[in-house]
Amino acid sequence: MLKKKHFFNRALRILLITNGLILIANAMLGPIYALFVEKIGGDLLDASLTVAVFAIAAGLASLVSGHYSDRIKENELIIVSGYTLIGLGYLLYMFVANIWFLFLVMAIIGIGEAIYSPAFDSLYTKHIDNHKAGLEWGAWETMNYFIYGLGAAIGGLLVSIFGFELLFFIMMLLCFGSALYIYLLPRKIL
Repeated sequence: MLKKKHFFNRALRILLITNGLILIANAMLGPIYALFVEKIGGDLLDASLTVAVFAIAAGLASLVSGHYSDRIKENELIIVSGYTLIGLGYLLYMFVANIWFLFLVMAIIGIGEAIYSPAFDSLYTKHIDNHKAGLEWGAWETMNYFIYGLGAAIGGLLVSIFGFELLFFIMMLLCFGSALYIYLLPRKIL
């Protein structure tokens, strides 16, 4: 019996798929984020400031997360923690009623992004075939762009038809689903 040959090894496929779900969740809100901020009484400056809080929180937390991801044996659990924190942030979007609470939510999401990113990069790199490193990193980059386009379209459609609440619920489910899947995997796979 012939063994089926896959384009990428199992670990990379899992990382690509689960991270793709996180990226699509983020992409669904990205282009219409300012509309959400306006809906809760904010303006364009508020939208910019909340994104700045996200970026600063992510930047500061990335230094710490990168430091610890090198010391922790099970990086997949760090990824699970980050995905879960992002999912919590998306859940909290459903309760945002003012800009101050949105600042907190954006900081939580930024910290979640920072927690998982270095560990994800480390695991992804660990499973790359050195003879196909450009192709395998290129696959992640390609997925990132395609997912952003798809997520932007889906997010706009969902909000146009159903409103922001359903969008946030779906974003949360994508994050929690990815976290749970990775958590339940046997540790030797990743």
